[in-house]
Amino acid sequence: MMDVMHETAAPASSPLSASPGRLAWVIVGLLVPVALLNYLDRQMLAAMKSSMVADIPDIANKADWGLVLGSFKWVYAIFSPIGGYFADRLSRRHVITLSLAIWSAVTWATAHVTNFDQLVAARAIMGISEAFYIPAALALITDFHRGPTRSRAVGLHQMGIYAGIIIGGFSGYVADEPSLGWRWAFNACGLVGVVYAVPLFFLLRNPPRSDDALPQPSPLSAVGELFSNVGFLLLVLYFTLPALAGWVVKDWMPDILKEQFQLGQGKAGMSAVLYVQVASLIGVLLGGWWADQWMRRTVRGRIFVSAVGMTMFLPALFGVGNAATLQTAVFFLMLFGLGWGFFDCNNMPILCQIVRPELRATGYGVMNLVSISCGGFADWGFGALRDRGVPLNMIFGVFAGVALLSVLIVLMIRPREIAERK
Repeated sequence: MMDVMHETAAPASSPLSASPGRLAWVIVGLLVPVALLNYLDRQMLAAMKSSMVADIPDIANKADWGLVLGSFKWVYAIFSPIGGYFADRLSRRHVITLSLAIWSAVTWATAHVTNFDQLVAARAIMGISEAFYIPAALALITDFHRGPTRSRAVGLHQMGIYAGIIIGGFSGYVADEPSLGWRWAFNACGLVGVVYAVPLFFLLRNPPRSDDALPQPSPLSAVGELFSNVGFLLLVLYFTLPALAGWVVKDWMPDILKEQFQLGQGKAGMSAVLYVQVASLIGVLLGGWWADQWMRRTVRGRIFVSAVGMTMFLPALFGVGNAATLQTAVFFLMLFGLGWGFFDCNNMPILCQIVRPELRATGYGVMNLVSISCGGFADWGFGALRDRGVPLNMIFGVFAGVALLSVLIVLMIRPREIAERK
């Protein structure tokens, strides 16, 4: 077996210490706008909730809205391992560009739904098409960034996600504008994505593969190898637990702030998104740089930085649940965002330390399967709990306890020395 336990940093002469070429950074730059579009339509749904509910009257209650949110996540989760497996076996470039083109067309179609069932169906189809992107994109980035820049490269890509969430947070103002509205927002974003898919197809590149690469495993053997890896199982659990709070913050916080502090839809969406995502942008930059530096001293450097970020969740979630003013809520949301950035930029790099290259997109797809399906239940469950009057501080207190458990889990992961092949 090529994987051996390893507890020291890579030596300076290792291939992992070589700096990436310009193409490696061009790949990241090309994918940042795709990541932005990938999350823009998700956040628009949360920020424009009031306008969409008013325009689609058969959305009857919060639980129904939770089902709209959950339908995307459950389908996305189911198809993520499939998307990852295709990305490991086929051209990652083709998987990425086709995914962008299809989900952008569905984004455009979302602007034309007229009832609850059509909206749920559109979100479910969106889940299928978007499921193929993230595993392929992160695997492609780590193909090109093999050591001292890996966390920074992934962090730069994740900045596109946060930028998409920030822009989506302002869509509440677009929905409130009589000359535009929520349908215009989905129309515009869908068309932009379809157009960008054309140059992306011609500019994106796959990394060259050498003759000594291992043969691609069958689906059953791929799943068997992943699930026999204790480190991978721990990472799946670690990837999932914080996401329960993460999805509720992303999907429900505009509505929470609107109700708690009697805000307009535009201000609530902006307050729920702008500050936390700016903090996340800072977090991925700082966390990515710090993790790459810490890796020079110990192979567990990325794990330690991620654990630091997770520790920030504890006071942040307690604070959000008990905030008496908007300013207090925003402060703790910023602390949450900073910790999320530390967490988010290191998940794929940690996966690269415990899973061989031929299975990384598949592995990330499995992580998405578990994490996002649970996130869908969290969205639905949060709406149901709020319908029953369960206090926010109780719900977010549970989330804080889950974050504490997550710190212990990530520290149990033991990296392995993985042979890198082009």
